[in-house]
Amino acid sequence: MPPDQSWLSPAAHTVYARLVHAELRRLGFSPDAIRSASDVDWDILQQDSQFLSLETLTKLLDSAIALTGHPGLGFAVGMHTDVSAHGPGGYAAVTAPTIRAAVEVVEHYSSLRQHLGHFVIEQVEPPVLRLDEEQTPSQVREYLLGHFATGMLRLLETVSGLPLHQEVTLEWPLPRPDWADQVAGHAGKWIFGSDALRLHLPAGLFAQACLGADPDAHRQALRDCEHQLQHRLRGGDLSERIKKRLLGCEYHYPTLAQMAAQEHMTARTLIRHLGNEGVRYQQLLDEVRSEQACWLLEHTDLSVELIAERLGYQDTSNFSRTFRRWLGCPPRAYRQHSQATR
Repeated sequence: MPPDQSWLSPAAHTVYARLVHAELRRLGFSPDAIRSASDVDWDILQQDSQFLSLETLTKLLDSAIALTGHPGLGFAVGMHTDVSAHGPGGYAAVTAPTIRAAVEVVEHYSSLRQHLGHFVIEQVEPPVLRLDEEQTPSQVREYLLGHFATGMLRLLETVSGLPLHQEVTLEWPLPRPDWADQVAGHAGKWIFGSDALRLHLPAGLFAQACLGADPDAHRQALRDCEHQLQHRLRGGDLSERIKKRLLGCEYHYPTLAQMAAQEHMTARTLIRHLGNEGVRYQQLLDEVRSEQACWLLEHTDLSVELIAERLGYQDTSNFSRTFRRWLGCPPRAYRQHSQATR
């Protein structure tokens, strides 16, 4: 069976991983302790600007929750999420004319930064924001809901210049957790067991002007957002399109020349364009194979020999050597470790 593509598809920008790392450091964990808690390469995440797959993001959050023993860690990370972390959408929000306009920016352009969920404005007064979840794995759902809730509150407090969290009612779409008292200060009133996460905001808030309202800067920021959105709708960068093609080919990986033909260009042109993006075709192929290998080792009972064959390796020992280069351990050890962790 091929890996579930939703688990290997892009889920969130690496900036949100860096925010988790920063929160763990703020809590007193050393870089070595953070690094040893997960097989995710934190060092690369500190420099990368790509999207994490849902599988990688879930592993990363799992390790952070295990390290702290706190499933509600997302509340703290969200409160420390600066608006700049949201990229051009964040800048467009803080320069919007009104708070309603700022929220509408977030509603429309949140996919530029993540594909996990997005807030929508319910047409009621006082205003209510509802989170529509797209990809929220059950094992890290509490973390993600907390990060969404306080991340939005942090943005609202930034654009309004007001301390709003005690004036907000939070509907929580799960039973009351045993850690609720630890995060009670992040919202005024809580309603547990709701059908969705909602933020009930003070009356008249949406009509207020943004603290950083700037018509010229806002127009420029919206142009940047729209440019990036259209770019993503066309498939994103060449490296992103190629990786999506490789993920969808069900182990029948095309050669560089075949991939070039699919992109309607010569092999030399493909090499040049990928070089301009700082990657090579073999590097993208290795990334996809390593992600699929890890998924198969963790989520299926297929033998290492059969996994090697599916990934296009004629020799299992060659696959094992390559996997060790990717992950720093042989496939069987990786499987044993992941099973023990789960």
